[in-house]
Amino acid sequence: MSRQYIDCREYPSTMNCSVALSADSKEELLEAAVQHATTVHGHTDSPDLRKQLSSMFKEGTPPLKAEQRSAA
Repeated sequence: MSRQYIDCREYPSTMNCSVALSADSKEELLEAAVQHATTVHGHTDSPDLRKQLSSMFKEGTPPLKAEQRSAA
């Protein structure tokens, strides 16, 4: 399995979070992402949160600079 990542910089937030997480497995990345989302962003751990986070995973490693998405 290839390395996976999720990058908060790609998603607009009031705190302008600059954290990017990566791991060698989706399971490990999901646990780290859930911990970050609950402790830093105040989300509640739920099956829906886990599904949403998993859908944001990308293959590879985070770039040094990420392009932020604009709020829709």
